[in-house]
Amino acid sequence: MLSQHLENYKVILASKSPRRQELLRGMGVMFDCITKETPEQYPEMPLKKVAGYLSRQKSIAFSDEELPEHYLLITADTVVIAENEILGKPTDRADALRMLNLLSGKTHVVVTGVTLRSKERTTTFSVSSSVTFATLNREVMEHYVDQYRPFDKAGAYGIQEWIGYVGISGLRGSFYNVMGLPTQRLYNALMKF
Repeated sequence: MLSQHLENYKVILASKSPRRQELLRGMGVMFDCITKETPEQYPEMPLKKVAGYLSRQKSIAFSDEELPEHYLLITADTVVIAENEILGKPTDRADALRMLNLLSGKTHVVVTGVTLRSKERTTTFSVSSSVTFATLNREVMEHYVDQYRPFDKAGAYGIQEWIGYVGISGLRGSFYNVMGLPTQRLYNALMKF
């Protein structure tokens, strides 16, 4: 259904994330991947607005010439907000353990911003989900970091991995949003595009 709706577009996903690629494929969207390195820096703003801002920055990294007619560009960015701090991708093992320790026994917010852009229009939206971790002991955190090496994941965890199975005690909102793409909201936005 969605693939028929988008048949007049060449869809480009500007993301290296295997999780986003898997989710978009699972929605039935045919797409190509083209990425550009963009700095993940942002001005002072409410933390819940950062993901949308960064997804727009990723979109405008592509010039109008790189986006001919009948192209649809999808960009996204996910941030983890805990203790009034944005937890990006951990720089090393110690940073990953610090982040997991910060999340342990608490609820945090995951926000994914998505920008859809064609020659004719641009739209950006953000989706928030609340995730609660049970209290994690040091052995569990070290096992996860050493075995799964979550250095490419905001907040140093993937909800779809082992730590999600054994450590997450609650979720309010979209599971797929926490994975990196709010699929239900994206589906509605694409159907309206």
